[in-house]
Amino acid sequence: MAGAVVGYFTNDVAIKMLFRPYTAKYIGKYQLPFTPGLIPSNQERLATRISDTIMGSLLTPVELQKIAKRLLQVERVQAAITWLLQLALDRIQSDKEQKTVKLLSNILKDLLGESFPRWLRVLARKPDFLEPQLNQIFDRLILEFQLTDGQATQLSNWLITTILPPETLRLGLIDFLTDRNIQVIDEGLREQSSGTYWVVANLFGVKNALNRFRTFCLDDRDKANKIIAELIVALNIRNRGQELLRDLTLQNLPVSTVKQLKKTLSDSVRSYMQTKGIEFIQELADSIDWDGIANVAIGRLRSSAVLTSSLDVVSEELAIIIDRYLERDLEQIVTQVIPILSIDQVIIDRVRATSPADLEAGIQGIVKSELQGIVNLGGVLGFIVGLMQTAFLWFQN
Repeated sequence: MAGAVVGYFTNDVAIKMLFRPYTAKYIGKYQLPFTPGLIPSNQERLATRISDTIMGSLLTPVELQKIAKRLLQVERVQAAITWLLQLALDRIQSDKEQKTVKLLSNILKDLLGESFPRWLRVLARKPDFLEPQLNQIFDRLILEFQLTDGQATQLSNWLITTILPPETLRLGLIDFLTDRNIQVIDEGLREQSSGTYWVVANLFGVKNALNRFRTFCLDDRDKANKIIAELIVALNIRNRGQELLRDLTLQNLPVSTVKQLKKTLSDSVRSYMQTKGIEFIQELADSIDWDGIANVAIGRLRSSAVLTSSLDVVSEELAIIIDRYLERDLEQIVTQVIPILSIDQVIIDRVRATSPADLEAGIQGIVKSELQGIVNLGGVLGFIVGLMQTAFLWFQN
């Protein structure tokens, strides 16, 4: 019976002897042997051995890759990305300090005011700069452009009432009818006219009539303007201009003229962009209210139902991209992550920080819950050894 009792309680006593006493005991200046217990006195070395065992046998790179694959499944990654995107959207919607607006404003200003001019400066050095784009614009827009009836009417009215009113025409006639121009017209009619027109031109001439007409336009302004306005109505200039503008199209011009116009337009635009285009874009960027544009853009994002409904699609695509990347480079990534995480040092620090009492309680818990069979076996073995010893002594006597 004594052997059974000794065998049963041997494990418990052995575990307690490993840990206790927790601290060193002294008699005077001398430290008692076996104090503190075996594990407290070697806790530093024990922490290193535990770390080496776990990293060498349990958390190997292969096992960490398996753990990473289970953690980084497409569904989990998609859910994490969706959460991050929703968090960012909520952050934008609750941004009272306008940090997002300022950030977007700086990005837009840098793109158009700094990055785009530098990119344009490099492209402008090419001899065929913008040639395909300008040809496409000319062929699809300018060449096929033709005014509708309504547009032609509005443009004709605008030209007559704003660009060429009677007052402007009167001043134009006065500027045109200089003494030299009148002399040239009179001599041209005398030399090139024939028949009845020759008789009129050489006997009467047009010089005096043109001089009197110029004097009339200068001296009697209101009456001259009234006559010009009546001529515009009588000659039906407005309707003629409308018909002319409506029928105006480059397709009616000769092919050679269209090609020359196309080349001239392309050369002019490219030359301007190569010389002054960059300065124009920079001045344009400086004059734009980027804060206002960014504020409007952020406001649209805050109330955009399309953006909210697109979060799942975006997160799914990003998760698929990440999964393909991890499938190819997961081993390399895990190899690089292990030193960064310093799992072995974490284990060592954790064991060092655990008190001997907590270590003992943990071991005792494992023994009582998982290794009770060993305790019971110890009791049985002790009982058997006791019986054998009793039998041996009995036969000996």
